[in-house]
Amino acid sequence: MASRSRIRDNSGVRIALFITCIGDAVLPGVGRATVEVLERLGHDVVYPEDQTCCGQMHLNSGYPAQAERLAGRFVELFADFETIVSPSSSCVGTLREMRPELHGRLFELSELLVGRLGVTDVGAHFPHRVTYHPTCHSLRVTRVGDAPLRLLDAVDGLERVELPRADECCGFGGTFAVKNADTSAAIVRDKCDAIVATGASVCTAIDGSCLLQIGGCLAREHTGVRTLHLAEILAQTAPA
Repeated sequence: MASRSRIRDNSGVRIALFITCIGDAVLPGVGRATVEVLERLGHDVVYPEDQTCCGQMHLNSGYPAQAERLAGRFVELFADFETIVSPSSSCVGTLREMRPELHGRLFELSELLVGRLGVTDVGAHFPHRVTYHPTCHSLRVTRVGDAPLRLLDAVDGLERVELPRADECCGFGGTFAVKNADTSAAIVRDKCDAIVATGASVCTAIDGSCLLQIGGCLAREHTGVRTLHLAEILAQTAPA
């Protein structure tokens, strides 16, 4: 296991959680895992209950005015928080592009942990072979760099294996998967072939939407490979 990297004088930070639509509707465990990891590190996590969509789906579908209104509502709702976290690089990236004033306040989970809090070892234990899919937004919009890899490499018992052609899209692409279903399905089959070739039992990423896309294909093909969000891996601890 990698040597521990301690938090740099940031214990007790008050952090607002932005859960995202997919997290709220389909992947509630990711939000719970995010809270568990941050509270384990000694932080106070607050959940503003009136939060709604960030506007990404509206923006992707050609409705920028509606997206802007939602982004404006987000800024108002989270105005009292200096630190905001979300387990979704695509939602974070969308909001920071629409509202540049959120830079320095709104973070994807891995960049908050590594870049702002200065921690790579969160005390996780996950004895499985894992491959990491870097999502398009995390590569090209939020640009989280190697933060997710550093966190994975510090997990006790975890064996990380490289994903071939890792920077290729999984085919989700927001509304692209709905509007171009056949093309999307072909893209995700290529991605899943690469995942299976690694011999990993788990594929992880930092966007729930991509994990839904990949996980559906892996299940349909009966590969035996499961998907977990990075937060869900980081929340795992060794048995008492």
